[in-house]
Amino acid sequence: MYAIIKTGGKQYKVTEGDEIFIEKLEGEAGDTVNFNEVLAVSKDEGLSIGSPFVENATVSGEIVKHGKGKKIVIFKYKPKKTYRNKTGHRQPYTKVKINSIG
Repeated sequence: MYAIIKTGGKQYKVTEGDEIFIEKLEGEAGDTVNFNEVLAVSKDEGLSIGSPFVENATVSGEIVKHGKGKKIVIFKYKPKKTYRNKTGHRQPYTKVKINSIG
């Protein structure tokens, strides 16, 4: 049994017990999160696909932790000029453990 959910502008295929890294959510570690934008659910009876979302389908999970990803270096320069700009970026994320698909 699996579900395809949409959160943070991305789609994730999840099963019960999975731990996924998604865009940062509000809440503290240990809080419960419900995902209502379920695009598809696969059960023993078959696959139900929503248009755009499956009705009465929710995926619940628990926030494990918040953090930041690896640093990405952004380096801009213009040749033959004295323009150099080096910056970095670390994208915040939330680690979520999927508890149930309903």
